[in-house]
Amino acid sequence: MNLDTLKTTAGLELTGKRVLVRADLNVPVAEGRVTDATRLERLVPGLIDLAQRGAKVIVMSHFGRPKNGPDAALSLAPIATALGEIAGRSVVFANDSIGDQAAFVIAGMNNGTIAVLENLRFHKGEEKNDPDFASELAKLGDVFVSDAFSCAHRAHASTDGITHHLPSYAGPLLMEEINALRTALEKPERPTAAVVGGAKVSTKIPVLMNLVGKVDKLIIGGGMANTFLQAQGIAVGKSLAEPEFHATARAILDEAAARGCEIVLPIDAVIASDFKAGADSSVVRVDHVPNEAMILDVGPDSVARVAAVLATCRTLLWNGPMGAFEISPFGEGTFALARQAADLTRAGKLVSVAGGGDTVAALNAAGVTADFTYVSTAGGAFLEWLEGKDLPGIAALARASSTGC
Repeated sequence: MNLDTLKTTAGLELTGKRVLVRADLNVPVAEGRVTDATRLERLVPGLIDLAQRGAKVIVMSHFGRPKNGPDAALSLAPIATALGEIAGRSVVFANDSIGDQAAFVIAGMNNGTIAVLENLRFHKGEEKNDPDFASELAKLGDVFVSDAFSCAHRAHASTDGITHHLPSYAGPLLMEEINALRTALEKPERPTAAVVGGAKVSTKIPVLMNLVGKVDKLIIGGGMANTFLQAQGIAVGKSLAEPEFHATARAILDEAAARGCEIVLPIDAVIASDFKAGADSSVVRVDHVPNEAMILDVGPDSVARVAAVLATCRTLLWNGPMGAFEISPFGEGTFALARQAADLTRAGKLVSVAGGGDTVAALNAAGVTADFTYVSTAGGAFLEWLEGKDLPGIAALARASSTGC
């Protein structure tokens, strides 16, 4: 997959063209209203750019996981309304994503207007990457723009199949994401560090194995750090750990040593006997955790050690919290390191790229999201990129760019 072949619509004449944009409108909705419009706000500038260039902009997306065809609770209609409010212009809605209803709405569009098609997953052909469904989608447009990195790890009709029918281009959000990840992983300014946290080693084995060959420092936190400690003979009390992955943890440590990557593990920890808000807690060395206690956050010495590591680095990739940040007081380690990374970024000393649902939530809680160089809202796609996998939706664009369709 040659990412350098990816094409954008820059310089393309779009007046009167029907531009199908694969976006990610899968946002939180409660009682018919969008409760977190972050994804929409990031999408809108790209849509307005296309509209201002005279295109008829047709947005398509999935929403939720409908089981048996159309489901009023999973309609994109309220999200189309929210999109129009953010864009400051009227957005027309089509009650289907293919067929006569969609074609009728699009036929009535003027140059420079925006439409949203109904939930793609109301048709089983979307997730099956059915060639006939992809062909029906393609009939509605003249040009395809993929602008949903968060969906690029799926080979669906709207991310892969459609690229066989239309001239296909990468949208601005997609390119932002790709460029940020390439900066952090493929051509970083060194030294480089990665913070990888979260509950379980088992969910991030491919990520860890890939990163030990990419970064100079691999900082491991969260519940997964307990498994690494335990694998080295350190008792972690009642802490979350995966004894069945001790051999895997040791293999990762060995691979890191062979590749010249330093693994940074906690040296002290915040412990408690109960996992609840306001629980009595204390700080101990990681090799002094009582049998009845559990590790719920990294301690101040660990924070200071990681902060010192970050101060020597020029590039940082972050995925996963260092502790149980959702419950006070077990987020302080994560928040302190997030603030340190943000300070270094603001000072121009660090390029910081972060992603993953828990990571974004932790950075938001620390109030530093805007200070990172780039924060990805993609979940599965972000992780698969960290694993070193080719993403089907990106590979399809690269193929289309090199073949012309």
